[in-house]
Amino acid sequence: MLKNKIPKPESKIAMAHMYVAFIALLVGGLMGLLQTFVRSGEFTLPFGIGYYQILTVHGVVLGLVLTTFFIIGFQYALMSKSVGMSKGHRKWAWIGYIVTLAGTIMAATMILLGEANVLYTFYAPLQAHPLYYIGLALFVVGTWIACFINFNQLYQWKKQDPGEKSPLMAFMVVINMLIWFISTLGVASTVLFQFIPWSLGMVDEINVLVSRTLFWYFGHPLVYFWLLPAYMAWYTIIPKIIGGKIFSDGLARLAFLLFLLFSIPVGFHHQLTEPGIDPFWKYIQVILTFMVAIPSLLTAFSMFASFEMAGRAKGHKGLFKWFKGLPWKDVRFLAPFIGMVAFIPGGAGGLINASNQLNGVIHNTIWVTGHFHLTVATTVMLTFFGLSYWLIPHLKGRTLTPKLNKLGLIQTWVWTIGMSIMSGSMHIQGLLGAPRRSAFSTYGGSEQAQEWVGYQIAQAVGGSILFIGIILMVYIFFKLSFGTPKGDQEFPVAEYADVNERTPMVFENWKLWIGIAAVLILFAYTIPFIDIIQNSPPGSPGFQFPIGRG
Repeated sequence: MLKNKIPKPESKIAMAHMYVAFIALLVGGLMGLLQTFVRSGEFTLPFGIGYYQILTVHGVVLGLVLTTFFIIGFQYALMSKSVGMSKGHRKWAWIGYIVTLAGTIMAATMILLGEANVLYTFYAPLQAHPLYYIGLALFVVGTWIACFINFNQLYQWKKQDPGEKSPLMAFMVVINMLIWFISTLGVASTVLFQFIPWSLGMVDEINVLVSRTLFWYFGHPLVYFWLLPAYMAWYTIIPKIIGGKIFSDGLARLAFLLFLLFSIPVGFHHQLTEPGIDPFWKYIQVILTFMVAIPSLLTAFSMFASFEMAGRAKGHKGLFKWFKGLPWKDVRFLAPFIGMVAFIPGGAGGLINASNQLNGVIHNTIWVTGHFHLTVATTVMLTFFGLSYWLIPHLKGRTLTPKLNKLGLIQTWVWTIGMSIMSGSMHIQGLLGAPRRSAFSTYGGSEQAQEWVGYQIAQAVGGSILFIGIILMVYIFFKLSFGTPKGDQEFPVAEYADVNERTPMVFENWKLWIGIAAVLILFAYTIPFIDIIQNSPPGSPGFQFPIGRG
């Protein structure tokens, strides 16, 4: 592991991504706050702004822009720290950044102009302006550049150190970017070959089931693209912060390889209620979905093993007294730890979503929205916030002050309380049958809608608290970037508990693992995809929708 500070040219690349991420946090968070107000029934949007306009902004800006820019910037920092970054890599990193940002601006402009009120999932027959889809395509192409930079970084390191075990951080980054690249082939295909020609008027029809299948081929792995950077931090950085060590290198690599194998061929579990897909293939993909629980359980075991070893090394005895030895007043630990705890009910909710029977209860209800806010908006975002407290000052040549650490602790609890209220009420309301993606006004004056009012108000309260947390986090980011004393903030990288651990070299056989992933994907999708295409409506390759733009 390289011990030196990340060079300034590489720090600038990572920070450029961070600036976009935190701007997206502020914009997307404001849209989320407005959503909760509208759904409470006590607020009307001004200036003719539509509910589905702000809903689209919220989903796209937070779910895609914030997460992707933060993850790519963070992963550039990890790769620079572990395997280095050449001048050529830096050049292409800036090109990828510009292409991704251009696509972001193009798509966001169309949404803000009201020409793309198609929600986060942009399901047909909703149709957006062609520039929205072109912007999405550019966004994906820009991220592909980042993928191949990371791949080449590890390749160059392996050439210089043949036969050596690759650095754990670099190994994890490559796994995550493989998941992203393979899965985005689906969404890129539907955008390029279906939505863009359709929106340009080149074709009159679009096969809806094909488009939805290609989207969810991407949509579920996207969740793990969000989650795995948090896992990278939990495995390699948090042990250092708590004064501990990495429990097992081999266990960490095995968990990430299992995510590569089982995170992609599972999209049908988002389509369990849709006709046109044989139940047998839905059943197969549900099984593969449940397999993803294994690496998550391995991670939980590894994390708490590291915690216990660190606590006992500080002299804490007894069955659980080691828990007291953890640095609860260090925001770099507290924020990710609460994220870990939130993933326990979040993971349980994911198993419910993936179950064929239980999914029928909560499908397309606001329970699903609550689940996303518990996993991505709590587990992932709190971990990203925790990373920011040391990563931003390290990249900027500044320090984390005790005052900002204390403010960070406050921000963490504000976020936790706000999200608990909002996500909890969403889960309960979903069990009562409240639909997702709908403004409160669309429920009418039904008796059932009146039963939901209290939960809508609770979501508005939780959303307001969350927005306070966003304002605090953006302020902290600004202070960490420009307002704290100059200095050398540590880039915490943990050592191994057993330096002599022999990690199986088969884990480094990329051809093997990519090949197995490809076989699983072909097995899960080939026959049902052929069946979907062959059984389109008679006389046309798809369904015809004479519906205008959203």
